[in-house]
Amino acid sequence: MLSATGVIMEAAICTLVSQFKIFAGKDGSSSTLSKEEFHHLVTSQLPNLVKDTGDPRAMEELMGSLDKNNDGELTFAEFWQLIGNLASKQGEKVLREKKK
Repeated sequence: MLSATGVIMEAAICTLVSQFKIFAGKDGSSSTLSKEEFHHLVTSQLPNLVKDTGDPRAMEELMGSLDKNNDGELTFAEFWQLIGNLASKQGEKVLREKKK
């Protein structure tokens, strides 16, 4: 039997995957995010966790840091690096707040 936390975590993963697919399908390939799709996803879905979304240079640098094969698009695995980094930072923030 799954715990309530397990169900919430599974739902969160399913949401991440489905949102990636929704945004990835707008410019062509539904398996990758173009620069424009990535920018739209980040600004609309992660506005409080990703800094400088209004700065084109910052967004290009962020995407470049994730785009390991330098093809100008992000696969889900490449995008997942961002999610992992954001989750780690959020976890550190929660731990710091608990210590106060």
